[in-house]
This record gives sequence, structure tokens and C-alpha cells, in this order.
Amino acid sequence: MVDNMSKRGFDPLRYRFQDQAPEPGEVTRLADGVFWVRMPMGGRLNHINVWLLRDGPGWTIVDTGVPSEAVKGHWENIFAKHLDGKPVTRVIATHLHTDHTGLVGWITKRWGCELWMSRADFYMCKVMAGDGPADVPDDAIRFYRRAGFTEDRLDRYRQRFGQFGANMPPLPAGYRRIQDGQYIEIGDREWRAVIGHGHAPEHVCLYCPELKLIIGGDQLLPKITPNVSVQPSEPHANPLADFLNSCARFRELLPPNLLVLPAHESLYEGVHERLTALIDWHEVALEKLYDLCDEPKRAVDVFPALFKSQITDHSFFPATGESIAHLHCALERRMLTVEEDDDGVAWWRQA
Repeated sequence: MVDNMSKRGFDPLRYRFQDQAPEPGEVTRLADGVFWVRMPMGGRLNHINVWLLRDGPGWTIVDTGVPSEAVKGHWENIFAKHLDGKPVTRVIATHLHTDHTGLVGWITKRWGCELWMSRADFYMCKVMAGDGPADVPDDAIRFYRRAGFTEDRLDRYRQRFGQFGANMPPLPAGYRRIQDGQYIEIGDREWRAVIGHGHAPEHVCLYCPELKLIIGGDQLLPKITPNVSVQPSEPHANPLADFLNSCARFRELLPPNLLVLPAHESLYEGVHERLTALIDWHEVALEKLYDLCDEPKRAVDVFPALFKSQITDHSFFPATGESIAHLHCALERRMLTVEEDDDGVAWWRQA
């Protein structure tokens, strides 16, 4: 994820509820039947925003937080203090990443309730959670070697492979599919599923016209761009084109006067301005990438075109995936060409 707001002189977004962020294990009421929960997580973001929706005889939870004993404890506190004696009857996961799905299996088993999720993200989450440390595929090694990884970097990839599902309780065997444009009745209101692509295969956002708000997950973050990466499982994908198309479609579909509930950072108004900024940031990044490739570059050489901050060992893998996503988008636009050398390393240069 890239911070693309810190360098701006003017922020067009209007932030809401900034002094009302709930402590872990507590809730903040945002609207009739809509409650904000914030769970801790590691890293620079340090938290995830998740949501409790009053749902007739029970409650719907949207996203769960990471799979840790601390987060389980915070949920137990919420179950005891804030559900008014009603059960959790449904869990909705906006997308597959572990800060959103980490406790899906635990909560659905504890309450005997259903998981609702998009099809592509459910099955990809299942596959990734099933990978073990000994399952490193040869084609993934070729993928990262092609990007310019050294043998030391490849060894680090081998060491971290299979960690996605290491602490996750197993997902349910079955789920309820969410499709784009589907109307979901939660309580006495209809919420429309709006699916975006690029950050995840099928990222579900939930839009309630009556309340004039949208649960945006990682698709509509206020200050950082969600990571848009090419993965070894789909080595020739162009997720950046998918993400840009989603932003443009969201801007046409959604009204401007929404309260956006993002998965990280502050709640805000100004969804059209934010979608435009996300598109503009990536377009500028593609121009910088083109300029940088006046001489042949590997994927690991083009970080300066995309990232202001230093790339650390922790961020090296997602930075590589995002670099490849921009290279693939530039290739499809005929801005760049690519050639592989005798060692299987891809070199990119201006077309």
C-alpha cells in the first residue's frame, strides 16, 4: 500500500467521527443499526476497521480482524457487552486477506452462522490457506527470478511461503455467494453489493442508499492506495487495469454524498474525489515508470517510480508484485516492451 496523500498540499476529503474511534472491544454507533469496531493488527496500519450491523433477530459482522488471541478476546468482550443478547447470524468478508478473514472460521463455528463472500475470494482464500511451508511451487520461484530476485531473496520467499493460513481457523466448508449488483437485506434495509477488482479478485463493497453510506473495505481507502499486485498464481495478469476500471465504474455508479467506511484509517466523505485521486496517482506512476525505463530495468529496479518510502525486507514482496502490475499495464498499453535474458530475468524498456 502506498501513501499518496502525505505529499499533497490540499486534501479534498472531509473526515468524520475522528474523535470517536472505538477502543478494541468497544463499539461506536455511526447510524441506525450500524456500529464501528476497530481491531488491532501489526505493521504500519496497526488496526482494521470492522463493522457490526443490526440484522433483525441477530447481527451481521463485516470482516473480522487478524487471527490472534488478542482479537478473539476483543470479540468476546463485544459479544458479552454489545449484542443485546442476540446472536451473530451472518459474517460477511469483503475479500480474502487475513486481516479481513482471519477469524471467519472461528466466529462462524462459534455462532453456527453462515459466511457470505464472493466466489473468487472464497476459493482463493481456501487454496492459499491450504498451502504449507513445503509446498513452494517451482513456477513461483521462476516468477520471482524473472522479476530480478537474488538467490538470497528466493530463499526468503521459500521461508515465508505457506504463512498465509498458518494461524487461521479453517474456513467453513460452504459459503453464501455474493455477486455484483446483488441486493442483500440486512435488518430492514437493502444493501447493494458493488464488486471491485485489482486489490483482490472480487472485492465486495456494501452500499446502503437509505443510509447514504458504503462499507469500502480496502477498495476505498482515504490516504493510501491498496496494494495492486501480480501474483505467481496468475503471472501474466493485469490487475492494475482491473483496479482502474473499477474506480471509474464506482465513480459512475455511486452518488457523491456518501459516508465511506474504509477498512483502515479515517471515515470520510468525498468518494468521487477519492476515486479520481486513485486513478490519477496510478496514471502518474505509469508515466514515471515509462521515464525510468529509458534503459532496461528489472521489476525490482523500478521501485523509485512507485514508492516514496524506503522498501524494507517486509515490504519487498508486495512492492515487487505492485511493480509487476504497473509493468504489465504499461506493456498492454504499448508503453513498454520486455525481453528475457538467458537466466530467465525480464528486462523492461520503453517501446
